[in-house]
Order: sequence, then C-alpha cells, then structure tokens
Amino acid sequence: MVFAASGRLVDGFGKFIAFCALSFTIVRLPLHFTMNKADKKYGTALPVMEQFYTIQGEGVHSGKAAYFIRLAGCPVGCHWCDVKESWKPKPHQLMPLKEIALRAALSGAPITVITGGEPAMYDLSALTGALKKAGLKVHLETSGAFAIRGKFDWICVSPKKRKPPLKASLRRANELKVVVYNRDDLAWAEKNAALVTRKCRLLLQPEWGKKETVLPYIIEFVQKHPLWQISLQSHKYMGVE
Repeated sequence: MVFAASGRLVDGFGKFIAFCALSFTIVRLPLHFTMNKADKKYGTALPVMEQFYTIQGEGVHSGKAAYFIRLAGCPVGCHWCDVKESWKPKPHQLMPLKEIALRAALSGAPITVITGGEPAMYDLSALTGALKKAGLKVHLETSGAFAIRGKFDWICVSPKKRKPPLKASLRRANELKVVVYNRDDLAWAEKNAALVTRKCRLLLQPEWGKKETVLPYIIEFVQKHPLWQISLQSHKYMGVE
C-alpha cells in the first residue's frame, strides 16, 4: 500500500508540511532496524514495524478512517495473536518520532491509532505530543500491562491473562475490549470490568479463529448483561488491514 503526499496541508504543520509534501512518499513495507547510541532508550525514536492508512475494524470506533502506527516489541505473547511478527523489535527500523508524526499527518487521516505489539512498553509522551501538534486525534490500543505514558484522546485496553493489566491502566481506559477464546474469558471480562470507570465502554470480541464456536455464547451473555456490546473484526470481513 503506497500513499503519495498530495500537498494538502494539515493544521499545525504549516509551511514545513508544504515543503515536505512536494517529494515525500509513504511506502508500507517492512522497515530495516537501525539504532545508534543516542536512541538506545527510545528517547527520540521508536521501533516501527509498519504504518498505514486504513479503516479501524474493531471496537467503539469501528468503521472510521484511521492511520495505524504499529510499534514492534511485545512481551505479552498471546498464542492467538494475529501479528506475531511484531513481538521482536530488532528486525524493524528505529524511526525518528518527527518522521512518524509527519507520515501520519500527510496521510490525511483524522485519527492515529498507536498499536503493536505492546506500545505502552515505551514512553509515548513525545510521540503523542508530536501527533497532537499535527492536529491529530490519538488513540491507543494496549493490553494495559504497562504504565500508560502520553496524552490520548481514546484508550482501548484489551487485557490478557498471560500478563494482566495494571489497575491504573484500567482506570484510564475509555474502552475495555476483551477477546473471547473460550467461555472462561467471560469471567475474565467481568473481573476487569469491575476495575474500570463507569464511563468506560465494555466490549466482547470473538477470537477470529474461534468465532463460530464462541459467538453464540457471547450473544447470550450480552443479552443477559446489556452493558456489554459485541465487537467484530470488521476489517477482516471488508478485506482491509
């Protein structure tokens, strides 16, 4: 997937965007990992597996245009993860934060989604600051297993049993999205729901490979507990990333 900058300005970037837009092209390809001493602690750069403009397919904001920034690195290691290639950061390029933000701004997307991997294992304060200066809304998708650092417009916590979420992360969640692999995950969902705020949206999402098996009892559960709603991976039905 290739996005060529059109020269359209995004609020907050001004003349700098206009200059870069003349020749800047975004190519969605695997990126080579490079690291120097100054970046070893990810202070001015982050390991990016891929970034692309697509349609958000899950959760409360399903169906909306969004620019995804997928960071590499994840110690959670869910056996049903559909992006296992994002677990190790070494094969991926360490990209300057300014470049990440610039690419997102040039895409024309109104929303950026920082996902992974497990993006919260990094301090995202500088990246979210750069994205907000570009006039973008910033969403986060995290397991909640690490302290959330950065300013976000929306935080989706999808808790995992292998590495449970921090209570502080659950309290910051705007959306609790629990992936259901078997019936026991419904009790796991209720356990985590007891720790979020009243304003947090509650969603159950069937694991893609088990959807025919688990969806019937998710439907039954939601009917009995209507504060919950069902999230489907609509991007997979649509055939988009």
